[in-house]
Amino acid sequence: MATIDHTMPGTARPGPARQANYLNASHGLLSWLTTLDHKRIGVLYLVSTLTAFFLGGVFALLVRTELLTPTQTIMGPDTYNKMFTLHGAVMVFLFIIPSIPGAIGNFVLPIMLGAKDVAFPRLNLLSWYLYIIGALWAVASIIMGGVDTGWTFYTPYSTTTNTAVISMTFGVFILGFSSILTGVNFITTVHKLRPVEMDWFKMPLLLWALYSTAVIQILATPVLGVTMLLLIAERALGIGIFDPALGGDPILYQHFFWFYSHPAVYIMILPAMGVISEIIPVFSRKHIFGYRFIAYSSVAIAIFGFLVWAHHMFTSGMSPMATMIFSALTFSVAIPSAVKVFNWLATMYGGSIQLKTPMLWAVGFIFVFGIGGLTGLFLGALTTDVHLHDTYFIVAHFHYVMMGGSVFALIGGLFYWWPKMFGRMVEERWAQIGFWLSFVGFNVTFFSQFVLGSRGMPRRYFNYLPEFQGLHQLSTYGSYVLAIGLGLSAVALLHSLFAGRPAPDNPWGAASLEWSTSSPPPTDNFSSEPVAGDPYDYNELAWDRSVQGYVRKG
Repeated sequence: MATIDHTMPGTARPGPARQANYLNASHGLLSWLTTLDHKRIGVLYLVSTLTAFFLGGVFALLVRTELLTPTQTIMGPDTYNKMFTLHGAVMVFLFIIPSIPGAIGNFVLPIMLGAKDVAFPRLNLLSWYLYIIGALWAVASIIMGGVDTGWTFYTPYSTTTNTAVISMTFGVFILGFSSILTGVNFITTVHKLRPVEMDWFKMPLLLWALYSTAVIQILATPVLGVTMLLLIAERALGIGIFDPALGGDPILYQHFFWFYSHPAVYIMILPAMGVISEIIPVFSRKHIFGYRFIAYSSVAIAIFGFLVWAHHMFTSGMSPMATMIFSALTFSVAIPSAVKVFNWLATMYGGSIQLKTPMLWAVGFIFVFGIGGLTGLFLGALTTDVHLHDTYFIVAHFHYVMMGGSVFALIGGLFYWWPKMFGRMVEERWAQIGFWLSFVGFNVTFFSQFVLGSRGMPRRYFNYLPEFQGLHQLSTYGSYVLAIGLGLSAVALLHSLFAGRPAPDNPWGAASLEWSTSSPPPTDNFSSEPVAGDPYDYNELAWDRSVQGYVRKG
């Protein structure tokens, strides 16, 4: 029997030889492009979405570099408009929305259920191909002439510009089908492939988050698809729908767009919250606090997300009664989010916290998401929203919620599940340096924008008053530090693929089912039928020095 030792050893010894797994079961590019294995499809999503993240980041750095000076720095005004539009569109539609469900969700959801695959493997592959087609279509739009309307494609800008709006919005339309198919697959998988002993309240909280996200994907995404088709019809056929010059109503477009896009915020953030709910208890060595409250809060966020879209439109001329109702609903949506944060903190309280890289990103998530959520209260209040609307305060708030939320959780989730996905451990020292550079760079970049916005600096402006230059320069320098930190994190992950020590089956001491199979998992996920228990009960696990990982006691 293996020797049990509760203390972490100072140095790691090589693990056993790698057995057959999903990575080496078949070889060649064609085997990946035709795979029905949910794990390989998750890896395909991971590569695709991280490529989009890189492109969107390049556009962001170009925008920040241009804003180093009050006048032209490296590009003209037309190019600047295209750059910030492409940054927003690529980041939102090609990266943040599909990244966690497509990459992490596809990989771990069936294994967490003890299943061999998702309910519809072919539909799963089709959803990735639709994502690729939509992404390539959007990139083709960039080559054809760019888009300068902002990522929201607001009318009448999008109906009067000479850029490739029709092509870009059709790419978004295709991407919507990919999102819907993923949602259908996840809901069916959770309902039909859950083991008998795993009832709803024995599921890992990530599954609650992905399930709630899938509901939003199925119900909200068709609204965006119809809106994009109407916009294309108006531009191509001259039908008056949104353009006032044709008898249309641009406010109608805003209602349609935000009815999808505010629930889409929770398509981006709910999976991130699920990832954090997995990381926090593992590295606190403590059962999750308030399991049912966190589970129900995911459902509540999905429901409330459909009721608050018009807080984006307080300055559009809605009636006082409508603004009051949407303001009250906006404050109410903060409650389930706060429930999660307080339960995470309660889980950490009194725990034996291990500040490994995934935990650093999770704690960083709580900090920056807390700032993002609290600054959202300023925008939910009618009086302050009028002053802050369309300023850099909005840019900072959005990034604290979306990048500080979704991206921090995605990177934390990658470091957490990386040993399971690829069977290699990441070098902690360089990964942690990458985190701290990213954390400092992020806060320098965007906290300064809160000050810019409160002082009246409008967003999306090419030129600005010299009084704002100091804060713009601080924000730009912070973005460079952030880029270095993210780059170092990427190098640490890639380096592990070639030089990382072999990963044990359970390097972190987690109790959910994906850690009971080998690293990487075999093609069928499990060599024998797994038995589902409490996914947050760590009492039966102890460190085994001989395998450099956690095993069941006895």
